[in-house]
Amino acid sequence: MQKELRRIAPLRAGVVVGILQGILGIIFAVPMFLIASLATVAAPNNAGAGGQAAVPVIFTGVFILFVPLLYAIIGFLTGLIGAAIYNLVARWTGGFVVEVRDLPGESPAPVQEFLPQ
Repeated sequence: MQKELRRIAPLRAGVVVGILQGILGIIFAVPMFLIASLATVAAPNNAGAGGQAAVPVIFTGVFILFVPLLYAIIGFLTGLIGAAIYNLVARWTGGFVVEVRDLPGESPAPVQEFLPQ
């Protein structure tokens, strides 16, 4: 059975992509945080000679909070804009055509449509 994807709710797509990107940000931030922490410990301290440490200690703590938040915000905006562009293009092209099938032994779930009132 073929079905056509005509529209994606932009706000819903933005939320889903934002959450997924936030999770990826956490996954990427932890190794980067560890590397930055090791660099802070391993770097020679030149503060006595008028220089600064290679990576400020406060940076590593803020980094692990900032990166996932930044990923989530960019993911939300990307999902929102991407869904809006898809909806525009789907008007002209008809959207994606996907083939679906019901699994054996399972009754199909009732279809709920969320249309603006």
